[in-house]
Amino acid sequence: MSIYDQKPWLKNYPPWISSNYEVPQENLVQIFKRLASRSGSEPAIYYFNRLISYGEVDKWSDNLAAALQDLGLQKGERVVFYMQNIPQFVIAQYAVWKAGGIVVPLNPMFKEKELEYYFRDSGAKMLITLGSTYEAVAKNVVEHLNIGPVISTSGLDFFPPAEPVPKVLQDETSRKFPGTFDFLDLLKQYEHRMPLPMLLAPQGPAYFTYTSGTTGPPKGAMNTHENIVFNALLYTIFLNLDFQDVILGVAPLFHVTGQVAHLACAAYAGIPVILFFRFDPEEALKLIERWKATMTVGSITVFISLMNHPDIKKRDFSTMKKVFSGGAPVSPAIVENFEKTCGAYIHNIYGLTETTSPSHLTPLGTRLPVDPVTGALSVGLPAPNTIAKIVDLEKGEEELPPGEVGEIVIKGPMVIPGYWNKPEETAHAIRNGWLYTGDVGKMDEDGWFYIVDRKKDLIIVSGYKVWPRDVEDVLYQHPGVKEAAVIGVPDSYRGETVKAFVALKEDFKDRVTPEELSNFCKKRMAAYKYPRIVEIVPEIPKTVTGKFLRRALREEEKAKSKK
Repeated sequence: MSIYDQKPWLKNYPPWISSNYEVPQENLVQIFKRLASRSGSEPAIYYFNRLISYGEVDKWSDNLAAALQDLGLQKGERVVFYMQNIPQFVIAQYAVWKAGGIVVPLNPMFKEKELEYYFRDSGAKMLITLGSTYEAVAKNVVEHLNIGPVISTSGLDFFPPAEPVPKVLQDETSRKFPGTFDFLDLLKQYEHRMPLPMLLAPQGPAYFTYTSGTTGPPKGAMNTHENIVFNALLYTIFLNLDFQDVILGVAPLFHVTGQVAHLACAAYAGIPVILFFRFDPEEALKLIERWKATMTVGSITVFISLMNHPDIKKRDFSTMKKVFSGGAPVSPAIVENFEKTCGAYIHNIYGLTETTSPSHLTPLGTRLPVDPVTGALSVGLPAPNTIAKIVDLEKGEEELPPGEVGEIVIKGPMVIPGYWNKPEETAHAIRNGWLYTGDVGKMDEDGWFYIVDRKKDLIIVSGYKVWPRDVEDVLYQHPGVKEAAVIGVPDSYRGETVKAFVALKEDFKDRVTPEELSNFCKKRMAAYKYPRIVEIVPEIPKTVTGKFLRRALREEEKAKSKK
């Protein structure tokens, strides 16, 4: 029996967490309906200062589901969502499932070419969209591909009418568009209608969640109803959620973190989620104080922006005790600074779109170990019902012992069955039930896992391997560094050399030089590792989910070299 079959991580589970759980066979629609019938007046959503109850979301989603069926939605058909974090996303999600459909949630920042790709790839024929993005982008795609019907809505539709409009909504308008159905009009028109009942199989897809496409065209991960509910169960257990908790929805709902750690988790635990269109640190701090938020799962850049916002000293952050981060490696220095500033410890988690959010978690209240070799903070323990292991980077066939670096592979109830209409990519990524993550990491003797980096981000300097996050972790130890991202750039002598892009904190912008940062790292790292080139930038480019875009930085460097 291998070390991984022995599951050494189980000894680090606290008493309230078991090694295995029965995989729930209920879907979120069934769970939500039970909540609505039992606690219909309880809050399901706080949208800025408006409370929307479980009963209201259940009723409105019934009405919209009946409308969708009348508009032609058939079982198994896909509906594209092109919206921000608004109540309509939640209502429409349950409506599509009640009508038997599949949700295709897309980034509302996508442009025409991208949007066209996703419609073609998913085969979706229906669209639910913000009016602002419909007018600016989607209208041309809809006409070109003959998409329909289209339902349009606005971020103002559920905003309290008597209140001043916040900054994040100032570009929104409430208007109707020719050739589209208005969201609120459909709710009124179908106020007394119920959808035809649909049976949702646990193994059937609930979402097609598209990957970022770092290794080719984006692929639609088929997150099943079972995947989603199982991971909602995991979050509820590891975060010790109860009826007193309130979720702060910082992750985009088109992303797997928003779908599972916010919406599914809220329904499974029967608690409310705070939505505020899109992440804004000032608005987030206001709403944490207003609604006594207790829990969130977000990218580390969310916590960096909260920690460095001037309002952090003015707002009551004391209720936020269940703070979790995933999506990118977290520097121990950031965790330490956040705890000093905000009073909350950031618990790490790890997962991918293909694991429907978490595969590794940190139990609430557990402080993570730091790898003595790399200085990396652990990303947590494999979840119950799950096996994770480290295999060789070349063929992915040989299991590596604790302490050795290789690719992380995962098997468990959260792993998707595959990608939509991509059998070759599915066969490459999922082999004999094991998901090959493309992430490079290690496991220690006690079962804690650590991320070194992505395979594609490896830098080779004079034959030596340099992982960007090692350098980034050292940079974050400098008091002036707000954000850091490291890439390899061509070097005629070394093959590649290390270049760091750094955004400085406001108080340090006029007094920290690239030379100082390079020397700071030189004193703390091997000679081949420290960044010989440092560029100070206003901010590091990021995805909308907060991950630093090293790929964009590499492309910028290539473009510069061609000039």
